[in-house]
Amino acid sequence: MNDREDRFSEKMLKTPPSGIRKFFELIIGRDDIISLGVGEPDFSTPWAMREEAWYHLEQGHTSYTSNWGLTELRKEIAKYLTKFDLHYDANKEILVTIGVSEAIDAVLRAILNPGDEVIVAEPCYVSYQPLVELCDTKLSRLDTAPSGFIPTAESIEAMITPKTKALMLCSPSNPTGRMIPEKELAKIAEVVKRHKIWVLSDEVYCELVYDGRKHVSIASFPGMKDYTVVLNGFSKAFAMTGWRIGYLACPAELMTQVHKLHQYSTICAPIMSQYAALEGLRNGAAEVEKMRVSYQQRRNLMLNAFDEMGIPVTEPEGAFYIFPDIRKTGLSSEDFAAKLIQDYKVAVVPGNVFGAGAEGFVRCCYATEIGKLKEALRRFRLCVEGKPLEE
Repeated sequence: MNDREDRFSEKMLKTPPSGIRKFFELIIGRDDIISLGVGEPDFSTPWAMREEAWYHLEQGHTSYTSNWGLTELRKEIAKYLTKFDLHYDANKEILVTIGVSEAIDAVLRAILNPGDEVIVAEPCYVSYQPLVELCDTKLSRLDTAPSGFIPTAESIEAMITPKTKALMLCSPSNPTGRMIPEKELAKIAEVVKRHKIWVLSDEVYCELVYDGRKHVSIASFPGMKDYTVVLNGFSKAFAMTGWRIGYLACPAELMTQVHKLHQYSTICAPIMSQYAALEGLRNGAAEVEKMRVSYQQRRNLMLNAFDEMGIPVTEPEGAFYIFPDIRKTGLSSEDFAAKLIQDYKVAVVPGNVFGAGAEGFVRCCYATEIGKLKEALRRFRLCVEGKPLEE
């Protein structure tokens, strides 16, 4: 074994493993644990989409596609995005990727130089910060807790420096479920244009919004297409997590650079996943709506349960997460999550893994069968009250 000290990348050695995956690994193969941890729908991919993929497998359609993705899929994505008043050229401004995660990584590497700064609204999905730092870029953490987990134009502008290159947003948010109000988004758009920075807008939960709300993309405001990268995919709304299929939309001049990286790193998304996604966009709206309605019912159940426990929680307007404040227990996020899984057989994710302002919270994913959800909430209450599971 070589004992050289430089056998590994210093940046990778300093990069921590995913806090979400850490808890996910603890529950693999454990039928006795109810998981509210991993952000994954409990629905299977709708049958029509699975059948479409199976048909193409039977036909022997197992080749590479264009690096860009299937032409018909990109055209359907462009058509779908008009629902949010977004208008992109399917041939030059839309790229099919291996999930949204690949898209984020590719965009960051395409726009960043060493020494640049990126503002990340936290709490946020756990991949944002390490992917920024792996680009030799300064991570500027925007703590949104003081404003109810909503990034504000004022707080963003206060952090911008001459080295700021980009802003990362997610609405509806993972892990809080909060949506940035349209009026605030409009103000943020003006800040972005004034300082001429990029916005990476993660909109993968755009279909999962509640109480009659409508998703608004920051790219839809006047002049914002030139400054925005829209990140989206099929994992959440279409229950396609394992298919690894996403996409990004951005100005053609940026896409030229992103496309080069995509060519070298992944070539293309799996062809059968692309055909399934195409079927989803064409005929899957009713199935998506059924799932959305179910998630809203479960969200309401969670809100009522935490209110009865006396656990403060900000109402999530979208996604399928709720972010209860467990500080009254006197435990840290990590200690509470560890106690809950060890003594009560319920898995949640400690808030601190999501960044600034999230210590003292835990993320609960309510994309879980309703009976299991009710039992998990019963056990959660026992944990809060310090009572044994047997009661």
